[in-house]
Amino acid sequence: MSALLQVEKLGKRFGGFVALEGIDLEVTAGERVGLIGPNGSGKSTLVNCITGALRNESGTVHFDGKRLDRLPAHSRTRLGLARSFQLPKPFHSMTVAENLHVPALYTVNARHGQHLSPAQIDARVDEVLTQVGLHEKANRRPRDLTQIEMRKLELARAMTAEPKLLIADEAMAGLSHSEVDDILALLLRLNAQGVTVIMIEHIMRAVTSFSQRLVVLVAGRKIADGAPEEVVRNPEVVKAYIGE
Repeated sequence: MSALLQVEKLGKRFGGFVALEGIDLEVTAGERVGLIGPNGSGKSTLVNCITGALRNESGTVHFDGKRLDRLPAHSRTRLGLARSFQLPKPFHSMTVAENLHVPALYTVNARHGQHLSPAQIDARVDEVLTQVGLHEKANRRPRDLTQIEMRKLELARAMTAEPKLLIADEAMAGLSHSEVDDILALLLRLNAQGVTVIMIEHIMRAVTSFSQRLVVLVAGRKIADGAPEEVVRNPEVVKAYIGE
């Protein structure tokens, strides 16, 4: 099966600091991939290069057969590549539902090459809000949401863009055990609907139970890529990430 996402020899520098060096990564359609590594390992830089927030100096990124590393971020989103942020970034002046109207209007509309009717947009927003459990908060402002509801809103904004690939960046940070399970169940349901998911997470029980594959970055290099039960026993991973 051909890769949905293909990253080849990706490199990124900040002045004299090498943030990423020769990163190769393939993700096939429908996969659940965990991306882990200690703080400063290059995870966020890799995601930013894939999604267009940063430009890589070397290597290439292909998504669904199209080369991405020359495209701006909004063009990548319209191709079906979406992400959530570690720190939720809603439009605080808008309601929860209005926050979801933005990706529906500026991403889904542009992808289909036609203008969705207000009724179609409302239906899409209602569908996503119901899926994440925020339908009753549709007319509230983000400031009225709990921490887990803010995480769900962040995921919902990405989901409204109808992604083929969703990169969830620490969507469970700061949540309780039961709340982590709630987000896990949401991501599993989304994957079951056909969305490929890359999860970046420090909560090891969550990422190992969710992922079919684990990819490990350390100091800007990929040191492991394989089945979770094998990766967590890798001596390099134990030394650099889990601890000796």
